Amino acid sequence: MRDLVAGMRYLGKGQRWVAGHGRWWGFGLIPALITLVLYGAVLTVLALWSGDIAAWATPFADDWGSPWQGLVRGVFVALLFAGALMLSVLTFTAVTLVIGDPFYESLSEQVEKSEGHCPDGPDRPLWQEIWIALRDSVHVLLRAAAFGILLFALGFVPFIGQTVVPVIAFCVNGFFLAVELTSVAMQRRDIPVRERLRLLRGRKALAVGFGTPIVLLFLIPFVAVALMPGAVAGATLLVRDLVAGDEDEAPDAKGDAGRPVAGGPYGQPAAPYGQPAPQGQPAPYGQPAPYGQPAPYGQPAPGRPAPGGFGPPPGPYPPRQGH
Repeated sequence: MRDLVAGMRYLGKGQRWVAGHGRWWGFGLIPALITLVLYGAVLTVLALWSGDIAAWATPFADDWGSPWQGLVRGVFVALLFAGALMLSVLTFTAVTLVIGDPFYESLSEQVEKSEGHCPDGPDRPLWQEIWIALRDSVHVLLRAAAFGILLFALGFVPFIGQTVVPVIAFCVNGFFLAVELTSVAMQRRDIPVRERLRLLRGRKALAVGFGTPIVLLFLIPFVAVALMPGAVAGATLLVRDLVAGDEDEAPDAKGDAGRPVAGGPYGQPAAPYGQPAPQGQPAPYGQPAPYGQPAPYGQPAPGRPAPGGFGPPPGPYPPRQGH
């Protein structure tokens, strides 16, 4: 229950962030407006042709009398339009993110910078970033479609199909919508889509609490456009906390690749090869230690007895003198 409430709070935090950064809110509206026009056209065509689609899909009812034929085909049209509307809610985010990848990447980066640290994304060209976003969206949508088909079939079950199934459908759509919205910040961290799904499955209530209110709000015309920038901002904040354990290391304890340098004490880098170790640390293997420091294994320290405890090690044999 705590995660469920926390997910809702992230949505509120994202909306407050864009409210305080009006320029970025307007910037994030552009791809959502483009997608809204496209989806509006598709849903309008579906509404105009829904009667013909229902007649084609229910030929067994051609000889039925009134009111049964109209009732069956009316239920089919209602389910078809409801399914299309739910699918558009889910795919709206995916299509908008693909269209607006450069927009939302910039928005997400700005959110992270305002929070104190923005991880460097992978060095890839724009076309490759868009291709990866499209491929990952298709992967997520195929999984969501499998659940959608099952829930659509269960919708015909009396009572359960009209009460329990819609609630489950909203929660499932909310989870997958959260996966889509977090993909911007996850992709910057180069987290593959399967790992994203695993992370959010481990915190299902958090993902459902974040995504389900967005699904419900997106059902209101034009609300999806207004909320989209804040949804991306909230998803970015969610990702920062979800994967915070991987980003807690100090920058000065990392190497060029952003990983801790091996060989030093925990949280500290080892001395570069060929240079003496800092005070209080052992020298790298194969190099003499400064006076008063422990020597590497197998080598005597300067000014100390040789192994065995019989005094300093013997010097080189003196050269033979002439008579």
